Amino acid sequence: MKALVTGGAGFIGSNLCRLLRSHGHDVVVIDSLLSGYRRNLDFDPDITFMEADIRDAKAVEAAVDGCDVVFHLAAAVGNKRSIDDPRLDADINVMGTVTLMEAARKAGVGRVVVSSSAGIFGELKKLPISEDHPIDPDSPYGASKLFKEKFSLSYSKLYDIGVVALRYFNVYGINQRFDAYGNVIPIFAYKMLRGEPITVFGDGEQTRDFVNVQDVAQANYQAGLAEGVSGAFNLGSGTRITINKLIEMMQEVSGIKATVEYGPPRPGDVRDSLADISAARASLGFSPSADFEAGLRDYMAWLKTDMAS
Repeated sequence: MKALVTGGAGFIGSNLCRLLRSHGHDVVVIDSLLSGYRRNLDFDPDITFMEADIRDAKAVEAAVDGCDVVFHLAAAVGNKRSIDDPRLDADINVMGTVTLMEAARKAGVGRVVVSSSAGIFGELKKLPISEDHPIDPDSPYGASKLFKEKFSLSYSKLYDIGVVALRYFNVYGINQRFDAYGNVIPIFAYKMLRGEPITVFGDGEQTRDFVNVQDVAQANYQAGLAEGVSGAFNLGSGTRITINKLIEMMQEVSGIKATVEYGPPRPGDVRDSLADISAARASLGFSPSADFEAGLRDYMAWLKTDMAS
C-alpha cells in the first residue's frame, strides 16, 4: 500500500508514519512545517517528504499521485489559536480540505481518513459522548473541523471514495511539543520541567478524556484498511480524569513538585469530556491499550530529552 499522510511531520502524523513503515507500506508526507518538525521523520530516510502547504493544489496533486489511501491530518490546531486568528484557522482547515479531497478524487484514491475533533460538539449535554450527540461548536476551530469532516464525508456519497472521519478527544504522547495553543499535557510538562508555575483555567475539577497517540495512530491505520466502512467515529480512551488529578499524576511520574496557579475559565473550553468509543470499536476494531500512567511517564521522559537536544 502507498499512503499519503498530510501533516505527517506533526505530532500525530509522525507517529502514524512510523506505524505505516513498520508494516512495510510506502509513505509520502506533505507538510508545511508550520507546526510540524522535519526531525520527527528522521527515523526513516525512505519516507518521501514534500515541504508544501496543504492549500497548494499542484503540490497536493503531486503528493497524492499513485496513493491508495490518504490520511488527512494537516490542520491549524487549537481553540485559542482559532479565536486569535479565525481567518488562518478557516483557510487551512477549510480550503486545505477542499484542495485535498479534490486531488484525491481526481487521482482515484480509494480511501481517505480525516482527522476531526471532539471540538465539534461544543459544551456537552450528556456523557459519555456518542456520535449522535448534539453538534454545537464553541470556537472557530470546532466549526472548521466540523466542515472538514462533513465536506469529506460528502465525497463518500458522491464518488467512489471511502471516507472515515475520526473525532479526536485529548491526544497526548511522544513527539508532542510545547505550544501555548495546544494540549494541556505538553504545556504542563514543559513548564514543570523548566520549574515554572502551571496555570489551571477554572477550579481543576473539569474532566478530560486523554488518549495516547499510539492508540490514535493504530485507529487511523485500521480505518485506512477498513474497506466498506465510511462515517464519523469518536476516538478517545473511554475514560476521564480531572485536571487536578492529571497534575497529581504528572508530579508522581516525574518526581517534580509543581507550583499550581488557578485562573478564570477560558472561553471555548468545555467543562467535561468523555468519549463513547463503542462505534469505533465495532466498526474499526479500535481498542485503546495504552496505560495512562505509563504513557505519562514515557512522555515526560521523552520531552525532557527533547528539550535538552
